[in-house]
Amino acid sequence: MRFVELLVAAVLLAGLYAMMAYGLGLIYGVLRIVNLAHGGMIMAGAYLGLALHDRLGMDPLLSLPLIAVVSWSFGWLLYRFVVRHLPRGATGGAQSLLLLFGVWLVMRNAVYLIFTGNDQAIRTAWSTHAWKLAGVSLPVNRVIVFGLAMLALGGLHFLLTRTYVGKAIRAVAQNPDSCTRAGIDVEKVYALTFGLGSALAGVAGLLGATIFSFNPSFGSVELLKSFVVVVMGGLGSVAGTASAALVLALVEVFAILVLPSYLTGAVGFVLLVLVLVLRPGGLFGQKVLG
Repeated sequence: MRFVELLVAAVLLAGLYAMMAYGLGLIYGVLRIVNLAHGGMIMAGAYLGLALHDRLGMDPLLSLPLIAVVSWSFGWLLYRFVVRHLPRGATGGAQSLLLLFGVWLVMRNAVYLIFTGNDQAIRTAWSTHAWKLAGVSLPVNRVIVFGLAMLALGGLHFLLTRTYVGKAIRAVAQNPDSCTRAGIDVEKVYALTFGLGSALAGVAGLLGATIFSFNPSFGSVELLKSFVVVVMGGLGSVAGTASAALVLALVEVFAILVLPSYLTGAVGFVLLVLVLVLRPGGLFGQKVLG
């Protein structure tokens, strides 16, 4: 029974990890930019959900579409007015890291000024409820997060494979120069993708806030774990990201059987090093760079 409980906990946790990593992997897969502002968007989604819940009484599930729209708009504007002006190539990559890290710091300090540095939490009527299934407790909030993560996976797969916009995104990811000659507005695709990745990060932040307490530093560890997930799954691979999230969650959860609790958080980074050394293309054969 203990094994089953840990297995269920890992699967449900994997939903949150996958939700946090989708946006980071998507942006890198198309723009070849490691979006260090991703952690800031996760944090912003949590605080926006808190404001809507505490001041307007809006349930987090009802506020998801609004947070997705606001986060998408911020990401679109960030690309159109800032990121797009960076040079391409190795120099541009270094500048984008510094720029987006600076955006993250500005966002975090703005939240410190508005909300202070105290720990916050979003508590709803279903936050402390759990279902019982064959003697195993299933926290309602974690089940909801897992379900939404699976819906996001299905939605992203449908978008990228069955729609004109998705096919344009995939084409630009493969060869932007050829897309320009074919009449595709590459800059619009980049802006759309950056906005979509930001929207996924904002939604992930809200969902994480329904499970854990948070403060302005929320998003730091989540960014690192997202990076671990997308590298293991293959940068730019949505299905690989979901699978790698499950691997990371399983390793972290079952590590408590053999390691002290304060060391389990480092297990994922050890796994990342092993993957980079043994399978630099990711666990599922995707290219990490290039």
